[in-house]
Amino acid sequence: MILCIAVTAGFKNQIQIGNAYGTAVVIVMLVTTFLMVPIMLLVWKSHWILVVTFLVLSLMVEFPYFIACINKVDEGGWVPLAVAITFFIIMYVWHFCTVKRYEFEMHSKVSMAWILGLGPSLGLVRVPGIGFVYTELASGVPHIFSHFITNLPAIHSVVVFVCVKYLPVYTVPVEERFVMKRIGPKNFHMFRCVTRYGYKDIHKKHDDFEKMLLDRLLIFVRLESMMDGYSDSEDFTMSEQKVERSANALLMSEKAGSNTLCSGSDLSYSSSHDSIVLAKSPLTGNNSLTRYSSQTYGDELEFLNSCKDAGVVHILGNTIVRARRDSGIIKRIVVDHLYAFLRKVCREHSVIFNVPHESLLNVGQIYYI
Repeated sequence: MILCIAVTAGFKNQIQIGNAYGTAVVIVMLVTTFLMVPIMLLVWKSHWILVVTFLVLSLMVEFPYFIACINKVDEGGWVPLAVAITFFIIMYVWHFCTVKRYEFEMHSKVSMAWILGLGPSLGLVRVPGIGFVYTELASGVPHIFSHFITNLPAIHSVVVFVCVKYLPVYTVPVEERFVMKRIGPKNFHMFRCVTRYGYKDIHKKHDDFEKMLLDRLLIFVRLESMMDGYSDSEDFTMSEQKVERSANALLMSEKAGSNTLCSGSDLSYSSSHDSIVLAKSPLTGNNSLTRYSSQTYGDELEFLNSCKDAGVVHILGNTIVRARRDSGIIKRIVVDHLYAFLRKVCREHSVIFNVPHESLLNVGQIYYI
């Protein structure tokens, strides 16, 4: 609105405003035409003769308009070009600094050997409760976690690393949104949850993100215990199907008040996708192993519920990017001020997922580029 008012008040001339508008429209038409070419070739699998025909006919109409607009750049056509350059600089700065921050987290992530060397207590006091540690990494233990346990004497009994990823798809079904796996041995009580969203998925205010994470954690523990109970059976199979079928079966059994999870079906497991699904084979054999698995599952489920009742804390890693002291003045302005401002006005996960302020803990570190 402010930009439209500024253009109208600045030009005070319909011809110049028309030139600015015409330049923007023609450039959009050209960009759309050129982007249609890879779509027709790669997605629609159109014949190359059809693609060339479309390109030639479109450019015959659009190119003369583009030449006419270029001749009027100094008569108002420079406005959309200036706006485009400004937004390009903003997006480039955001992309450059974000990539550098992600590369820092990738290269400085903690090795699993270091975690295992600390033992089940991680060298700290494990206090009752569940800690959700938000990170950009979909694999490995983030450096912010080592920074956290180095400076604080205690950590929660259950730690879940939460990674939120936005995929280049329209939407991700709710039943496929959460991918859960365990980190380290069971007595470490450490998990990872990758939460996937499409670019059109809306975060609704009434959605309880914390409850969804806890539910998926309990479902994962149940499925894992069932998989362990029948992993040595001849009916244990490998499959490419998804975990959500068995998760939905578990939810249905809970609603029905059944004490037996997915009775009459076996499990199959996909190592490539970390998924556990229901197979058609009957439950036979390994009764002693099944009883042992059920017992360990019951103990862990009771432990998770007790930690849930003790309280949940959301730990946000905040990596601050700064320019090195020997950097030039332009780089300092761009990184220390422009990118810092963009980060400040960008919504954090705590706001997007409605995390209660009293359950939030920020852990920061500085990275110089």
